[in-house]
Parts: sequence; structure tokens; C-alpha cells
Amino acid sequence: MGSIAKKGLQQYLIQLQQHPLRTKAITAGVLSAISDIVAQKLTGIQKLQLRRLLLKVLFGCAYLGPFGHFLHLILDKIFKGKKDTSTVAKKVVLEQLTSSPWNNLMFMIYYGVVVEGRPWRDVKTKIKKDYPTVQYTSWTVLLLSLIVFW
Repeated sequence: MGSIAKKGLQQYLIQLQQHPLRTKAITAGVLSAISDIVAQKLTGIQKLQLRRLLLKVLFGCAYLGPFGHFLHLILDKIFKGKKDTSTVAKKVVLEQLTSSPWNNLMFMIYYGVVVEGRPWRDVKTKIKKDYPTVQYTSWTVLLLSLIVFW
């Protein structure tokens, strides 16, 4: 089994080198699918909501993957391709202060308007109410992950 996983990873890395944008878009779509399936199961949804799942995959493929691809190209230019620990930490901080709030906002808008089909005024009200908590939680999870990692 280990050799199958190793071959799969090698093929993935080849695709990442040859077709980075496409590979990142597909990866973001797959990760969006997995996270939504897990979320649906954890919240007690008995029958998988396929429309919701497909719309979240679309968000991952069409937005998250390409956005992350181009963001990291920009970060590499800002930091001149450096890869030392200090530079990686600076990239993470910059990303969390800029793209994390933006991505959370875009997801809340997309989820409310497209996935749930709610009117814009309701989505705006929910964002005003819930966005600070969502962003705080995002930063808290990152901080805890960094503490555990280091």
C-alpha cells in the first residue's frame, strides 16, 4: 500500500509542476468536497445534500484554488522566493492578515446567496452578526496549529 501512495504522490507532484493552476483548482475542489461531506455528517444530516456539495466543490475549483495559486505567486515575488523558516512565518502572517479575512467573507457571501439562496439583505445581516466570530475562530485555529507544529 505504501508504494501506491508514494506513486500517487509522485504523480500529483508531476501534475503540480506541469499544470499548477489546474492541479490546485482540482485539489481545492476535492478538499471542499471532503470538508463538506464531513460537515454534513457531523451536523447530523442523514442524506447527503448533493446540490450543496456540488456548489461547494464549484467554489473550491473556481475560486479557492485559483485565488491561492495567484496569491502564492505574489507572496513569492514579495519575498523573492526565500524559503527559510522566518520567511515562511512572515508569509503565513501576511496571508492570515489579508487573504484569510477576504476568503472568509467571500465564502459567507457565496454560501448565503448561492448555496442557501437567501436574499442579500439576510446574508448581509448574518455577515454583520457572525463574521467577527468566524474570523476570530480562523485565527485561533491557525495559532493553535502553529503552537502544536512548533
